[in-house]
Amino acid sequence: MRALTLHLKLLILILVTLGAGITGYQIYGLGIPVSENETDDLWNIDAKVEFLANANESVKVQMFVPPLGQGYVSVNESFISNNYGVNVNRVDANRRVTWSARRASGQQTLYYRLVLTRRYSAAKVADKGPVYRDSLIVQGPEKVAAEALIAPIRQHSADVETFISETIKRVNNPDDHNVRLLLGGDPSPASKARVVDLLLSIAHVPIENVHTLRLVADQPQQPELWLRSYNGRNWLYFDPQSGAQGLPGDRLLWWIGDENLISVDGGRKAAVTFSLDNSEMNALRLARLSDETSDSGFLAYSLYTLPLQTQQTFMIMVMIPIGVLVILVLRNLVGLQTLGTFTPVLIALAFRETRLGFGIALFVVITGLGLSLRSYLEHLKLQMLPRLSVVLTFVVVLIAVISLFSHKLGLERGLSVALFPMVILTMTIERLSVTWEERGAGQALQVAAGTLFAATLAHLLMAVQPLVYFVFTFPAVLLILVGFMLAMGRYRGYRLSELIRFRAALKEGL
Repeated sequence: MRALTLHLKLLILILVTLGAGITGYQIYGLGIPVSENETDDLWNIDAKVEFLANANESVKVQMFVPPLGQGYVSVNESFISNNYGVNVNRVDANRRVTWSARRASGQQTLYYRLVLTRRYSAAKVADKGPVYRDSLIVQGPEKVAAEALIAPIRQHSADVETFISETIKRVNNPDDHNVRLLLGGDPSPASKARVVDLLLSIAHVPIENVHTLRLVADQPQQPELWLRSYNGRNWLYFDPQSGAQGLPGDRLLWWIGDENLISVDGGRKAAVTFSLDNSEMNALRLARLSDETSDSGFLAYSLYTLPLQTQQTFMIMVMIPIGVLVILVLRNLVGLQTLGTFTPVLIALAFRETRLGFGIALFVVITGLGLSLRSYLEHLKLQMLPRLSVVLTFVVVLIAVISLFSHKLGLERGLSVALFPMVILTMTIERLSVTWEERGAGQALQVAAGTLFAATLAHLLMAVQPLVYFVFTFPAVLLILVGFMLAMGRYRGYRLSELIRFRAALKEGL
């Protein structure tokens, strides 16, 4: 017996752990929304390319586009142009789109649109970078100025991260004569990045220029320059103005390197303007769109991959264990008497079609009339099978009459009673009549009331839409329910109804 008890406990533990683990992975690992009404941010980025094409010349326009895989996933990417061929190629760590045309003249406008979201991006291991570089050649006054700057930087730094931050701070000091010499009168961010690169090369520290776009809606902007370096484990990002380390969460990396964003062959006066828009979308719909446009397999093995009609069927099926759990608690813990376990659940499912109020009235009317007919047939001394056949036929006729009169009265809800399980009603009438004969009318009415109450409560719980969504989206929670049901299978304690039955004995004991 102890071995059997241990076996049961291990089985419960395995089921609960497995159900909780799978559900937790779906929520926290895959980011599946817990609520059906949950929404997520959706960013729409438009890059408008304008240039003046040379007359009677072929045109080739190249522009960097985001490499993605950096905490974002593309929902949609489109290249809008007229009479231009479009190709996207990967160049080292960058992606570059090429628009080309045999002939073009005058003002030209091209568009690049990117729709992306953050939530469903799969974690991607970043490429490694160099940890050593050769020094740039510098001579004369520039060499003296660079060495004068490097000495205090070494003194005030302890590792690569602090060395880079200190270098950036020094280069952004306008009062330093050495810095002004190296800048050559050009205090632009690109010039400062060049000086930082020079100083870090002397210390053999590699650095890269990265160009980012800030995800802020309704504000015109241009890509901003940042710096990054690989410390042997991770990429470190630095603000070239302050030296602060860490790329903000609202930054989208657009391209890496010293090249310009756009280059045009066969044209001039090229300009790119960016516009951003932020919107919200249903999180689950966004997840499914993301899954279609990426290789993440986000919903590859979920019930959402089934045909829509099959999904609707399974939304009902997965709630049956919830209804069974309600009946189990009411019978084993509360002590409510019902006609078995599954009859109330099936009646609760029928209430989905008839709605609760009309379904209860229908149940009471048909059951009451059926019991009257069953009592009459009992006097005829019929066998069970003919008796059930007559009752079933009576139920069918009665439902047909109710549907007909409902339609004549304009009560379209009554038409749904044809879906009310006639066999269940027939068996319910038969079992109630047997209870009536064996235990009396009071017991039969008590069981009927208990069955109706349990079915009503199960229906109310099974109809809670957030719960339907949660169980359908995370079906592994049913394993937890099975574990709870197994645990209740060994319950031998008192039921709540027994407190009323033994109330008198308790008073006498006191």
